[in-house]
Amino acid sequence: MKVGIHLPQYGSALGGDAVRRVARAAEEMGFADLWVSDHVCHPAEQTYPSPYLLDPLMTLGWGAAVTERIGLGTSVLVLPLHEPVWTAKALASLDVMSGGRLTVGVGVGWSEREYEAVGASFATRGARLDEAIDILRTCWRDDPASYSGEHYAFRDIRVVPRPEGPIPIWVGGRSDAAFRRGVTKGDGFHLIGLTPEQAATHVQRLRRDRPEDAFTISLRTGWDPLGMEPDLIRREHEEFAAAGIQHVVSAPWRTTCDEWLRSMEVLAGIVGLHP
Repeated sequence: MKVGIHLPQYGSALGGDAVRRVARAAEEMGFADLWVSDHVCHPAEQTYPSPYLLDPLMTLGWGAAVTERIGLGTSVLVLPLHEPVWTAKALASLDVMSGGRLTVGVGVGWSEREYEAVGASFATRGARLDEAIDILRTCWRDDPASYSGEHYAFRDIRVVPRPEGPIPIWVGGRSDAAFRRGVTKGDGFHLIGLTPEQAATHVQRLRRDRPEDAFTISLRTGWDPLGMEPDLIRREHEEFAAAGIQHVVSAPWRTTCDEWLRSMEVLAGIVGLHP
């Protein structure tokens, strides 16, 4: 089972220097990939997650620039908040400049007020996500590209450079619609915040329709050995693997870069990573 690490993208005590240090350390420690979250804005009354959040693609680009081989991923990009042709261009550019290291996790999000702030429809977010996934692949594959859907349409446009290769798209979420989207449109599925027992149930559901190993089932969890028992992490690591989880993203909740790095170092030892 591969283990990735969330970059220190959130919290005002962290920032560009922390992203650089963590990205380099993660590659040296043997983590599989670097991950970011996505919120365009935060309603003032919303208390979670931190309103101080660096832009996800700029953060990944910053991390990619100081590393050579570690993977890059979004956990998850709230794609219906973003214009899909622009997003296809930005993601392809990141993939090309990083040497083909990108995986894109996508989802619909949950904050209606966030959608209102950018003038996007909350009610149609699922349908627009379906179309946006198709648009990403169309723009990355066809030159020129054309698309005609209910919410988006364009004809004979060039979105180049194209990615280094097919960028994997993992669908995230917990709803029935997300699971249907994952097995019909995804190259993988990205679960968030589950116990091993809950994860096993979801893995079984996904594998009924997508039994192939190439369809990656990933999970994001809050492993942080500076704030939880190492034996619990060790046990969950074993149980997630037994449940069929192929990839885990750990999201520490430290407030300084030095603590973040120390948490990573301890975690790498617990799960048996090697440089």
